[in-house]
Amino acid sequence: MLGRIHSFDTFGTVDGPGIRFVLFMQGCALQCQFCHNPDTWDTGAGRQVTIDDILQEIEPYVPYYRRSGGGITVTGGEPTLQAPFVTELFKACKQRWGLHTTLDSSGFCEPNHAEPLMAVTDLVLLDLKMIDSAKHEQLTSRPNERILRFAAALSSWKQPVWIRHVLIPQVTDGGDDLRALGAYISKLQSVEKFEILPYHRMGVYKWQQLGRKYPLEGIPSPTEQEVARAYRLVQEGGVHAASQMLEVASIEKKQPIGRLLG
Repeated sequence: MLGRIHSFDTFGTVDGPGIRFVLFMQGCALQCQFCHNPDTWDTGAGRQVTIDDILQEIEPYVPYYRRSGGGITVTGGEPTLQAPFVTELFKACKQRWGLHTTLDSSGFCEPNHAEPLMAVTDLVLLDLKMIDSAKHEQLTSRPNERILRFAAALSSWKQPVWIRHVLIPQVTDGGDDLRALGAYISKLQSVEKFEILPYHRMGVYKWQQLGRKYPLEGIPSPTEQEVARAYRLVQEGGVHAASQMLEVASIEKKQPIGRLLG
């Protein structure tokens, strides 16, 4: 079986628990205005690899992953576009080394397409960008009904989930939107953690290299006060302040700067 990847990182620390092998798949159906990986959108770009190719890259680092309580995270792009490949990769990682498996997804996926993958996935990192569908389409080029169906399916399957929300000043920081996000999360089962990821501009150079105009030019990263306000508003929506799922995240999502195969 062949998969198409962008790159990988052998020492990821922000995409799930412990130290992780982070594999960036190629291809995405969304075109988020804040995306720091626009070079992963094209489904025909990247490199074709086999399961064995990836296993050979993972193997030297398995002791580090095991000792740290880490494992493998597959992200993108959107990894569910290549769900059969990711399923077989996760199966192999579990059978060979017993590694913890994490899927980092936008959720733009029909549940029946991803259900076999969930059987070998220990954790899903789910990005909920906007609850209002019209605003979601403006931000990402797609409405969010499919994403919310996927989130509901994860809840019904009792799939462990960490929910993430990228906080963009003037874009995803509206009070009503954040309260609605909190209300939605409060109805989901098996959500272990909620994280706000502060927007950053680390990927702007990629838009420039691709000859694309960056849509959020001039938008700054949020301040610590703005992040704290966002958490407070999400709590007002229904997620209890004392819940362990609320965890301030000052991390920035890892860039896919790992080396390409070949």
